[in-house]
Amino acid sequence: MAKPEISIIISTYNAEAWLEKVLWSYEAQSFKNFEIVIADDGSKQPTFDLLERMQTEVSFPIIHVWHEDNGFQKTMILNKAILKCNADYILMSDGDCMARQDFVSTHINKREKGYFLSGGYFKLPMSISETISKENILNQDCFNLKWLLANGLKSSFKNNKLNASPIKAKILNAVTPTNASWNGHNASGWKKDILAVNGFDERMQYGGEDREMGERLFNMGIKSKQIRYNAICLHLDHARGYVNQEAIDKNQKIRAVVKKENLKWTNYGILQES
Repeated sequence: MAKPEISIIISTYNAEAWLEKVLWSYEAQSFKNFEIVIADDGSKQPTFDLLERMQTEVSFPIIHVWHEDNGFQKTMILNKAILKCNADYILMSDGDCMARQDFVSTHINKREKGYFLSGGYFKLPMSISETISKENILNQDCFNLKWLLANGLKSSFKNNKLNASPIKAKILNAVTPTNASWNGHNASGWKKDILAVNGFDERMQYGGEDREMGERLFNMGIKSKQIRYNAICLHLDHARGYVNQEAIDKNQKIRAVVKKENLKWTNYGILQES
């Protein structure tokens, strides 16, 4: 097989129902020259079974990167997944984020040397998350605002994300108060840049661990571009049992040091001193 133009890392942990919907959303992509690298933070056999089946049902290659369950170790499995990526450009998202059919093409078309791309997500309530079927994904009904409203979505300014024209998206990207940070659910960058900062800091658990890598990219001179109104993904609802205030506080201290000392490299990333 020819080298893919983009590698897409999808993180997951024991969430087969959502992961299957996410994988079907990539089958519907208009841009096809990609591979999926599953960064699996210790899922059990049902995830293995799902991926074995999906390998035969989708048109793109799936690489399953797994390690044993040892609590929330997303940074560690992401670093392992980065090394398995065959493309020069990497897009990262999560196993609960379904990608609209132009999601990958948007990241491809807007990539630029010296930059990473920062997108957001659109949160769905649990009722709609459960309602969405394979057919709704493949025919893109679930990305249609009228369909979502008919299935219980409440009216909100945030709904502009789903139907913004290119001109409207450009304006909204320019005026949004949200920083163009590295967001683990929707961000992309050059593999060489990610390797140059040594990937993710493996001391970090949930809470800003993705942004911290982006901050080191900034310190290295890489800039970011805001694409939250162009690259659309729908976030399927779920509980967050892994949220831990102690870990969040620890992460904030690490980020403070990165900012104060203008750090570009972490000693706790892909390469570690033995």
